Amino acid sequence: MATYTIQPKRSTLHGSFSREATPILTIHSGDTVRFETLDADWNTGPEQIDGKRIEFCTREHPQDSGHALIGPLYIAEAKAGQSLAIHINELRVGTWGWSEGGGFTSAVNNRLGMEEGEGYGLVWELDTANLIGTSNKGHKIRLHPFMGVLGMPPDESGIHSTIPPRFCGGNIDCKELVPGSTLYLPIPVDGGLFSVGDGHAAQGDGEVSGLAIECPMELVDLTVTVEDQALSFPRAQTPSSKITFGFHKDLHEASMIALEGMIDWMQELYGYERKEALNLASLIVDLRITQLVNDVVGVHAVLENDRLVDIHEKLK
Repeated sequence: MATYTIQPKRSTLHGSFSREATPILTIHSGDTVRFETLDADWNTGPEQIDGKRIEFCTREHPQDSGHALIGPLYIAEAKAGQSLAIHINELRVGTWGWSEGGGFTSAVNNRLGMEEGEGYGLVWELDTANLIGTSNKGHKIRLHPFMGVLGMPPDESGIHSTIPPRFCGGNIDCKELVPGSTLYLPIPVDGGLFSVGDGHAAQGDGEVSGLAIECPMELVDLTVTVEDQALSFPRAQTPSSKITFGFHKDLHEASMIALEGMIDWMQELYGYERKEALNLASLIVDLRITQLVNDVVGVHAVLENDRLVDIHEKLK
């Protein structure tokens, strides 16, 4: 299997999803790609001039209107209707990041009365060795790096925003997708056209301000494999749990999509009847709000591995 390295350049960057996009590289199932990524906002660094950071390159709109993504990659064996397994081998944050609260119109800011005026911004120095972030105001937090955007375009013409997550991935913003995890996405178009970006040094479930610690990533090491399995929504295996996702404008419906995905998976794995799976899910599956802020909200259903003994024994 081959290993490739891709760095951010004008020719490797884009800020949207489109089935018409020209791939930057063709790879094969089982290949590994080592990416370097920008922060989501296309910045060269934390420094500002006249209150704005310097963009890495000139952006062309509308195709560059969203997150700074690397890709797309064409996977030779990928066919629509199969699934793409993205194994996260290693993540290494850059040396800086930023976050902000309030100061713009959003459902959360509007509800809390924080949409007016300047936002409260923080610039973070990231200690990559000890995984500690220190803000310019003296806050210190532990880092928990993950990628916000991993996805492919829908099989629909035109340019599609990077902001909402979709059945084929995108701006999932799930902090559980750490090294050692595998994310499984439905493949919507032949070749997949997979892209990645939006590095996060730390984020809470919900991403309530609309931003994590947004940061460049020195390394995003992924192995991509095509699997002959049909999925309707993403799922993931992490070092500690199984996860299914639901995305919808309505939080309750997003929860039901995630729950249904978990019930499906429990039936596949353990041969349960559907009502039996629901009974057990009520005891051992947790529903968590992935994010509330991307127009389409996200919920993930989590089945921790340390509860699998209960499943195998059927709670006897």
